[in-house]
Amino acid sequence: MDLPQLPQLLLVGMVLLLGVVGVLIPGAPGTLLVWAGLLWWALHERSAVAWGLLVGATALLLVVQVVKWLLPPRRLRGVGVTRRMVVYAGTGAVLGFVLLPVVGTVPGFVGGIYLCERRRLGTHGEAWASVRAVMRAVGTSVLVELFACLLAVGAWVGTLVGA
Repeated sequence: MDLPQLPQLLLVGMVLLLGVVGVLIPGAPGTLLVWAGLLWWALHERSAVAWGLLVGATALLLVVQVVKWLLPPRRLRGVGVTRRMVVYAGTGAVLGFVLLPVVGTVPGFVGGIYLCERRRLGTHGEAWASVRAVMRAVGTSVLVELFACLLAVGAWVGTLVGA
């Protein structure tokens, strides 16, 4: 590895890491950041391996976006998600973000679902069971996206180590 390339690689690595973390934060463009980091690297590297990795990662991340958008609606309908629940969850996420920036989004989202289900079902146990079912359905799509991003970043690291 050429020493002048080291700062560039560190910056690309930071963007990729930020992208992987962004997958776990609702509303953050994690997958887009991973792809942008790989594009940045490929434009700087300009080799057949770099372009091949970018093309492969692009195809993988596009397929995952399709799967991500198809998977949750089916699963969410099965657990009884209503428009009212979506409004409560969204409002909770926004309030959580305002009260505790970035980190508060997830607890606010879960709290909104719990409040909606507690009002609808009446008991803590039934409301919490419903929250767990919804979170499992949402979590599946997040895990699929996270796996794809980790696979792309792993391929990038493997390419660097192999070079």
